[in-house]
Amino acid sequence: MHNFILNCYVVDDSSIQRLAIVKMIENHPNLKLVGEFSNAVETKAAIKDAQVDLIFLDIEMPILTGFDLLDDITEKPGVIFVTGQTKYAFKAFDYAAIDYLQKPIKKERFLYAVERALLDYKLRTELVEDRGEFIFVKSNLKKRKVYLKELHYVQALGDYVKLITDEDNLVVLSTMKSFEKILPADQFLRIHKSYIINLTKVENYNSKTVELGKESLPLSRNRKTDLVEALAV
Repeated sequence: MHNFILNCYVVDDSSIQRLAIVKMIENHPNLKLVGEFSNAVETKAAIKDAQVDLIFLDIEMPILTGFDLLDDITEKPGVIFVTGQTKYAFKAFDYAAIDYLQKPIKKERFLYAVERALLDYKLRTELVEDRGEFIFVKSNLKKRKVYLKELHYVQALGDYVKLITDEDNLVVLSTMKSFEKILPADQFLRIHKSYIINLTKVENYNSKTVELGKESLPLSRNRKTDLVEALAV
């Protein structure tokens, strides 16, 4: 499940086709319609001042084709071409298209194309954003990269520990002592025999609990002083 939303344009000279795509966008939790246009000329004028992440773009349109539009855009968003013709498929990928949907669009094929767009956006933003320090952990027989600023807390589970992050929960065969050693002491603190927390995620605390967003975790009596001092730094 992705935790971001893509702003979308629909550009198609067929009102029936635009309506079909608009409905599918409105029913998708990770898409937001911010504009729909019947031609590329209007789109070109509007896109200059808009934050658009993804365009569902027809190719054959009057005056300017979909390809012409992309030629005139300096900073190109993700593009999913939508057309009744298969003859443009190879040229479409010369424009680094995410996908190429043939009319009439089937829901399953639409969802597949959107998933590709979401993954493409995630990869592009991860390359741009500095996500900071990270560690590798082994979960489900795979080495997983965990960015420290996205790690909320670590919880003891017998011979395992559970890592709660922005997007996922990972179960790792390890000990709390091991994680105390590898996590930076200026950012993480053990507040209980079963919990190590990311201090930057703390929103509230009292003598018995620490709140991280919607989570309320137990605070050991002998760890309260450590917590107060750590948050004061």
